Amino acid sequence: MISLLPVVSSDPMRPETVPPRFPRSSPYWAVLSHPMLRRILPGLAVSALGDGMAVVAVSWLAWQLAPPERSGTWVAIAVAAYTLPSVVGTLVFGRRLARFSGARLAGWDATLRAAALAAIPLAHAFGMLTLWLYVVLLACSSLLHSWGSAGRYTLIAEALPQRHHLAGNAVLSTVAEVAAIGGPPLAGLLISWGGAVWVIAIDAGTFAVLALTYHRAVPSVDRPVPAPVGVSRTAGFGVIRRQPNLLGLLTLSFGFFFLFGPVYVALPLYIAHDLNASAALLGTYYLAFGAGALVGAMATGYVRRWSLWTVTIGIVVGFGLTMLPLGLGAPPGLSLLSFAVGGAIWAPYVPTAMALFQRSTTAANRTQVLAANGAVTVVAVPAGTMLGGPLVSALGARKALLFCAIAIITFGVLATGYTVSRRRTPAVDDSMLTGRGGVISR
Repeated sequence: MISLLPVVSSDPMRPETVPPRFPRSSPYWAVLSHPMLRRILPGLAVSALGDGMAVVAVSWLAWQLAPPERSGTWVAIAVAAYTLPSVVGTLVFGRRLARFSGARLAGWDATLRAAALAAIPLAHAFGMLTLWLYVVLLACSSLLHSWGSAGRYTLIAEALPQRHHLAGNAVLSTVAEVAAIGGPPLAGLLISWGGAVWVIAIDAGTFAVLALTYHRAVPSVDRPVPAPVGVSRTAGFGVIRRQPNLLGLLTLSFGFFFLFGPVYVALPLYIAHDLNASAALLGTYYLAFGAGALVGAMATGYVRRWSLWTVTIGIVVGFGLTMLPLGLGAPPGLSLLSFAVGGAIWAPYVPTAMALFQRSTTAANRTQVLAANGAVTVVAVPAGTMLGGPLVSALGARKALLFCAIAIITFGVLATGYTVSRRRTPAVDDSMLTGRGGVISR
């Protein structure tokens, strides 16, 4: 007689019990194998490389266009114009853009960037490019930058289940770190060959590729949950203000980036004056930091089972500790190694912070909150950099680096103490601080 009962295998290694092998076991498999994300990642990589080249080209073209006696001022204005107007865009367009999907917002940002940046070489070709027109076009290109960044992280939250948000954010950071390493040297070669204006033209082309990628690979639909009627332009800031965990996270990010800002002033002067070394050593420091950051970004997905609040605050304290050898005047070999470790510690910060924001928001307010976060944090590093001049003048380059290291460590310790005190307060839901359960549960 033939039994109709199902046969249960006694083999403990039958296929359904075998753990997945690499690459399926990687936390990034769900991201890289996602049908939509794997189509847009090449466009993001091309665009990130173009932005890496623009870091050099934007300031170099400003230097070429400016009169020699005011070149420093105009370089600073051009660099600011390429980032800071996004704050204005966050406020001005908050009511109109709040209801759109992450893909559409990111696509519009890429389209505006492509058009505004392409106008720069076009004006140059017709002999019409002036300093003021250059700055205005850079400012126009950055108007939707906060919305575009918010759109990318919203797209990750829309496309992936919550447990894969951190890995998705880490992939975006890894792409950015690769571009940060490869973009500037490539820009230097292209500038020596054809001029900075044509590097900006290439950057415009990379954004055009990204815009086309979003248009063809991602359904252009509004979010399923529309924004409330009559939403305020500052609704994202309102959500952050009403949620202590989000306000604390935004404060942590701003303080961390602000206290790092003076390093951009102090480090070159420390190398030139204190060490009496050349720009090649400065480039080596940045290369070490970038290489470490690439490793850190690739490793970020593996901390998904940890408390993200603990990781995020630990990054601040750990990074400050890696800055101490520079501030204490350690030999270059030791401080280079420490700077590379600092890059590895720094890299997971944005992915983990974005994961906390993604888990603490809803589909109706996520893009507004992320755009508000971007508008505040984009100001932090430039503001800290402006502080670097007076700080170096008052303390000297090495002591300014030591001040930044101690300030970052102190800030992280204070954030730790505040978080612990909030967890011990009965009125505060522990899940809001640890990343477990509640609105930010895995």
